Amino acid sequence: MPTPDDLLAALDPEQRRVAEALRGPVRVLAGAGTGKTRAITHRIALGVATGVYAPTEVLAVTFTTRAAGEMRGRLRALGAGGVQARTFHSAALRQLRYFWPTVHGTELPQLIESKIGLLATAARKQRLSADQALLRDLASEVEWAKVSNVHPDDYARVAPTRGRSVTGHDADTVARVFGSYEDVKRSQGRMDMEDVLLFNAGMLADDERVAAQVRRQYKWFVVDEFQDVSPIQSALLDLWLGGRDELCVVGDPAQTIYSFAGANASYLRDFAQKHRGTTSIELVRNYRSSPEVVQAANTLLARSASKGVELRAQRPSGPAVTYTALPDEVAEAQHVAARIAKLREQDRPLAEVAVLFRINAQSEAFEDALTSRGIPYVIRGAARFFDRPEVREAVTRLRGAARSGEGGEGPEGLLETVHGTLAGMGWTQQAPTTRGQTRDRWESWHSLVSQATEFAKTDSADLGSFVDDLDRRASEQHAPVADGVTLATFHAAKGLEWDSVFLCGLQDGTLPITYAEGPAAIEEERRLLYVGMTRARVDLALSWALARNPGGRGSRKPSRFLDPLLPEDHKVEQAAARNRKVASCRECGKPLHTGPEKKRGRCEDCPASYDEELFERLRDWRKERAGEESVPAFVIFTDATLQLIAEHRPTTPEGMLKISGIGRSKLDKYGDDVLALLR
Repeated sequence: MPTPDDLLAALDPEQRRVAEALRGPVRVLAGAGTGKTRAITHRIALGVATGVYAPTEVLAVTFTTRAAGEMRGRLRALGAGGVQARTFHSAALRQLRYFWPTVHGTELPQLIESKIGLLATAARKQRLSADQALLRDLASEVEWAKVSNVHPDDYARVAPTRGRSVTGHDADTVARVFGSYEDVKRSQGRMDMEDVLLFNAGMLADDERVAAQVRRQYKWFVVDEFQDVSPIQSALLDLWLGGRDELCVVGDPAQTIYSFAGANASYLRDFAQKHRGTTSIELVRNYRSSPEVVQAANTLLARSASKGVELRAQRPSGPAVTYTALPDEVAEAQHVAARIAKLREQDRPLAEVAVLFRINAQSEAFEDALTSRGIPYVIRGAARFFDRPEVREAVTRLRGAARSGEGGEGPEGLLETVHGTLAGMGWTQQAPTTRGQTRDRWESWHSLVSQATEFAKTDSADLGSFVDDLDRRASEQHAPVADGVTLATFHAAKGLEWDSVFLCGLQDGTLPITYAEGPAAIEEERRLLYVGMTRARVDLALSWALARNPGGRGSRKPSRFLDPLLPEDHKVEQAAARNRKVASCRECGKPLHTGPEKKRGRCEDCPASYDEELFERLRDWRKERAGEESVPAFVIFTDATLQLIAEHRPTTPEGMLKISGIGRSKLDKYGDDVLALLR
C-alpha cells in the first residue's frame, strides 16, 4: 500500500495541491489531458492513507460506467478499494432499492430499458401517428424535461423559452404526449432512468430519517465531469450533502458539449459563489498532446465566451497541425484514407487512428474510402451506414422498384425514382431545422440522394446498376474487423484519445451545424471542435470539402472556428483544390495544365474525336433546358453523352437510341430538340 509520501511524489505541483486539499469545498478546473482522474484518485487515497477519510464514507460520482470502473480500479491500486465509485444513476438506484420498500410499503417500480414502447402507447392515446424516429425524439425531449425539472404541465410554457422543439410538432402536442407517457408508466408500475433520480431526491426531501441515514453513510463527496451536471443531479447532490460542504468537483467548461441533454456548466462556473471558502485549483499541464496540438487548441479557445484553462504542453514537439481544403466530400474521404494508408506503411497501429466528424451520416464516405484501400475500421457510438434502419429500408425499397421495372430509364429515371422513393419515406429537399433522430434519419437519406446524384453522372447509369452498387458497398463495408481505424462523431469521442486524429467535414453549415442558432449554441459547437482537437496525441489533421458532390460548385467555406488557426496561404490551397476538379484530358487521360487546356478539356496536341463546335452548341442547349426545368445539367445529358452525339451525329430516333446514356424516356423528352439542332 503506497505511503502518503509515495502518493504525493507521483503528482505534479498542481495535482499535488488537489490531493492535499482534503477538506471541502474544492473546485478543480482540469483542462483536457491534464491528469484529472490521477489527481482526484490520489486525493481520495491520501485521505484514506492519512485517516481523514474512512473508505466506506466516501462516494465518488461520475457519468459513465466505464469512467466509474476505471476509477474503482485506480483506487484499488492505491489502497483505497473500499471507496464507492458510481454513476449518479447507480448510486441513486442502490439507495432506492434499499429504502423504497420501507418508506412506501411496496416494491420499487420496475425499471424500463427504453421509453419507446410506453411513448408509442401514449402517442396513440393522443391520436398522434409516430414512427420510430419521432418516438426517439420524443424520448429525448422527455429526458431533457425530467432532468431539467420541467413538469408536463409546464412544458408548453417553458420549452419555447429554452429553445426546445420536436420537429413537426408544437409544444402543446409534446406536452400532452409527455403527460400521457407519465400516466401510462405510472399505471403499469414502471419507472425510467430519470425517475431513479427524481424518486431518490423526493424520498430524501420527504423523509428526514432516510436522509439522515444516507448522510451518516456518506460524508465525503467527489464529482467528476461536473460541467455535465443537470438540474436534477445538482438537486440530488445537495440532498446527499444536507448542508455540508465536504465536496470536491472536477470539470472543464471548455468540454461542455451536452447542454442539449440538460447539462448545465453554470454549476461548475458558479461553484465558488454557492460554496463560500472554496479552494479553486487549475490543472494546466497537458500530458496527452504535442505542443503543436496544444497550441492549436489554445488558439481556438482564445475567442470562446466560456474559456477553459490555458493548456501547457509537456510532450516533445511533433508534426505540424495540417489544414486541407478538398474539392468535395468524396475527395476528402479519399485524401484521409490515403494518409492513413501511409501511416499503416510506417507500421503505425490502426487502433491508434481516428476519423472524427459532426454527424453519423458523414461516416459513409469514409467507410467507402477505407474499404477501397483494404483498411479495417470500427464505428463508435453508431451502426455502420448500411446497417442503419432507415438506410436498410430505403435500399430494400429501391431494390424492389428495380426488380419490378418501376424505375425510369437512364440517369434521369434513376434520380426520379430515388427522390420519389425517399420522399415516400419522409425525405424532403430541406433538412429538418432541429437536432434528433428525425434529423439523423434525414441525413442518412440525403447521403443516399447524394450517392445517386453522383452515380447518375456515369455512363449508362440506371436504377438497377445503382442498387447493385449499393449492395456492393454494403457487402464490402460489412467485413468483420478485430482492430482498425475508429470512426466516430465528436460527441462519441469525448473521453478518448488516439495518436493520430483526422477532423473532417469542418465547413460552415456542418460545424457549426445549421440548426445551431444563437451565441450559446454556436459556442457549444466551438467546444465540440476543441474536444475533437484535444483527442490527438501526435498527429492532428483538419479538413473540409468545398462541395458536397464531385463536380459540384465549390462554394463552401471552412468553419468560422478555423479563422484564427488557418495559415496565411490557405486560400492558395483552396484554389488548388478547386483546380484539381479538372483532372485529365478527355482523350488521352494525361493531366491538364494550362488555362486553355482546362477550358477545352483536352491536351493541346490531342485531336478531338468529336465535333467540338457541335458539342458546345449541345452544351448551350442543355444549359438552357436545365434552367427551364430547374434541374442540374447532367440530369438532361452528361458531357460524355453529348460528346458521343457530337461524334456520331445521329439523324434518326433509332440512331439516338444507340448512343450510351439515351433511353426511351430521354428520347421522347429531348429527341426532337437534339435532332433539330443536329440538322
